[in-house]
Parts: sequence; C-alpha cells; structure tokens
Amino acid sequence: MRRYVALVGTAVLVAVSVGPSHAAAGDMALLPDLRQAPVGCAGGHTVSPSRCVDWDVCLVADPSAPSGPCVTGVPAGAVRLRFTSAVENIGDGPLLVYGTRSDTGQPRMTSRQAFQSAVDGSIPASYEQAQHALPAAMYYEHAQAHQHWHMLDFEHFQLRTPSGTTVVTDRKNGFCLGDRYRTVGRLPNRPADDGSPAAELAKVLWANRCGHHAPEALSTVQGISVGYGDDYVYAVDFQWLDITAVPSGTYDVVNVVNGDRSLVEKSYANNASSIAISVRWPGGAHNPPAQITEPPQVRLLRSCPGQERCAGRILY
Repeated sequence: MRRYVALVGTAVLVAVSVGPSHAAAGDMALLPDLRQAPVGCAGGHTVSPSRCVDWDVCLVADPSAPSGPCVTGVPAGAVRLRFTSAVENIGDGPLLVYGTRSDTGQPRMTSRQAFQSAVDGSIPASYEQAQHALPAAMYYEHAQAHQHWHMLDFEHFQLRTPSGTTVVTDRKNGFCLGDRYRTVGRLPNRPADDGSPAAELAKVLWANRCGHHAPEALSTVQGISVGYGDDYVYAVDFQWLDITAVPSGTYDVVNVVNGDRSLVEKSYANNASSIAISVRWPGGAHNPPAQITEPPQVRLLRSCPGQERCAGRILY
C-alpha cells in the first residue's frame, strides 16, 4: 500500500522563499541524483539485493485487467512477472516538478523542474518560478487505485535478452512522486526538521497525493526530497511485464528512471538497475503451451543494482 497523509484542499504549492529566477542547473543549484533501487526490493531495504522477494509470477484470467487477482488451476489469459520498483534521491537538492494548465478543458498539464538555490537554500514556489521546462506532461489517472495526477515517462521497465534486445516493454504510463520512505545511509543534505525551505518542502512531499480526487485541479506538484524514495509495490496496477509469450531462456529485467535525461541530475550513472532471471516453462518446453494452466518457473540468477546489463555478466 502507498503511504499517504491527506492534504487539505487541492492547492499544493510550496510556500517557501524564491531564489534567483534565472538560476539553472549549474553552480547556482543543488541538483538531485536519482538512483534506481534494486529490482524487486522494498523501499529502504536493508538486505542484500539477492535476497529481495518483492516479486512474483501471477497468472490472471483477464489480460485486460491492470492488476490481479492471480488465479491457479484454470486457463490463464496472461502471465505477468510482477515486481516492486523504487527510485531514491541521493543528490544535493530535491527533485521538484510543478505542473500547470490554464483551464480544465486541457486534459494535460505542462511541467517544469525547479532547483533549490545553492546560495541561500531557497526553493521556487510555483510553476512560473521553476527554471527548467520538461517534455513530460501530467495527466489525471481515473483508475480506482489512483485517481490523481501522474507524470508521464518518469520510469520504464523492460525484459531484455543477454545481448540487450528488448523482448517486452511495460504498460506503465505515469507516476505520482512523493517521499514514501527514508533511504538507508547518511546523506548530508537530507532535510532536518528545522523550518528550512527543504524541510518545509519535505513535509509537503511526504503528504503528497498529487491532487487526489481533484481532476479539476489547475496545478500540482511532485518530487522526492534528498534522502527519501518513492516506491510502487508489485501488486499495484501495471507493476509487471507480460511474459505470456516469452520462450524459456535467460533474460534481464531492467528498470530505468529518467531514461531520456530530461530531468536535470547531478549524475546519470545510477539511473538503471537490473536482475538476471531464468524462465522455464513446465515440462522443459521451449515455448509456452497453447493453454496455460501452470506458470513458468522464474528463478533469480543475479541482481545488478546500478547496472543496465546483468545476465551477460554471469559466469557459468
């Protein structure tokens, strides 16, 4: 379950002082650094990634349903490899994105990234004061499990062969970003409860529901504070890759955040993580049967945090 605290009303702009309007991603800004957490690990995990168990294989009767229920003993319409994903900010400043639209007739909001000032710690308080235009739009997700504003193309999942060929892509459309858990380890710029702009922003992001039940909203905010992460558990809608037609073999499950690098970061070197898995259909079959009543055996071979390739690194 996602952890939320209700916000009063629909306005979620941050009431903090504003730095120089011309400040950009450079010496004047404290930049975020997005780290893709290990695939299948719960947010803020403390065990070895090879021991993370937040993933499963789910047979579903209705392939059009975005989430379970998982079924057994009956013909399946689809087979899904489900897994938890988590993105953490270990940079110097918050990831902060504002969205806006001029009227409710526009189905999407445009978005801008805002940067904390390295000079006085101030943080832009609105879309108009944010410094960096983004190609990603925000849209209202009406599905029962969401009913809030999502930012498109923040994170993507893929199933790839060891050579890097993409076999399956995700159907995940967008994300509602906020401070959902505290990261492990000490980070000097993690906000303290001291009334600073970063601390006040962190209070908003911890409670952030991205305009929940507010399809009429004209503005919204999303982001992750330094030292916090945003996770989606494997039972949530579209937290899966469809492996119904995937032959037996070895594959990489790859999570990539900010793949187009449109969000400005301190480093892009840690934006992907992967696991190598073995897929084996019952009876040693190479291809899935015409009627699937048993799931394939999926075994974790190796976890490769911070790496986009994993299966090709296994030594047999």
